[in-house]
Amino acid sequence: MTLRLGRHTFADDATLMMAIVNRTPDSFYDQGATWAEDKAFDRVAEVVEQGAEIVDIGGIKAAPGAFIDEAEERDRVVSFVARVRAAHPSLVISVDTWRASVARAVCEAGADVLNDAWGGADPELVDVAAEFGAGIVCTHTGGVTPRTRPHRIEYDDVMAAAIADTTAYAERAVAAGVLRESVVIDPAHDFGKNTFHSLEITRRLEEMVATGWPVLVSLSNKDFVGEALDLPVGERLTGTLAATAVCAQAGARIYRVHEVVETRQVVDMVATIAGRRPPARAIRGLA
Repeated sequence: MTLRLGRHTFADDATLMMAIVNRTPDSFYDQGATWAEDKAFDRVAEVVEQGAEIVDIGGIKAAPGAFIDEAEERDRVVSFVARVRAAHPSLVISVDTWRASVARAVCEAGADVLNDAWGGADPELVDVAAEFGAGIVCTHTGGVTPRTRPHRIEYDDVMAAAIADTTAYAERAVAAGVLRESVVIDPAHDFGKNTFHSLEITRRLEEMVATGWPVLVSLSNKDFVGEALDLPVGERLTGTLAATAVCAQAGARIYRVHEVVETRQVVDMVATIAGRRPPARAIRGLA
């Protein structure tokens, strides 16, 4: 279906790159490379130039670490969202937060999407999205507490659980007043899952796509890629792109990424092989 993310709309066959911009000093991947505001702002300009349709701004790393209260999270992201909004009016701005108070502040500053990576931990988040006409990303985390790692978590059927939880969250968002076309679901690789779970939701992603809700995948440099190949952070691009190709074949719509150009090429190539996208040019044997 047509996707509406705040003030922006996209055709029902569009695939979108969501570039990660961390306003944190301790991100697992970039180790604080965009902690300084000007560095983060330069990162936004870079990914826009590379073709990203969305930036996802986060003020707290997902992994366990120093406690960051709501005031500190707002300080890290709100004024930055306003600065990005002023500089890039056609860009979709997403904010990675599970807190309704932070969500309200970033929406007032110009955010278009609330990316709730923690599966509805704050039930009032949907009300904020509805009030501001924002999009919302509904994730599956198996009920884990925000910023904790899963420990011996078990599912009878991990994909069935992911579908049940994300679609229920999506319907709750719609009931709160969020536009149906502004709701996205995400199986949330690694969140509330071990590597076997993340591999299974990757190979079965078509089942989630079949629900009709647009599906976002966040695969970039995740631990399930590292454990599958026994590779550290920083050496997981090839594995990430392999997982991306599988999800693209299944029909994922949004890709949350560190590497915009490489991911776009993989997604476009898969779509072209599948017949969903024509070649950019095709003269071989014809000219």
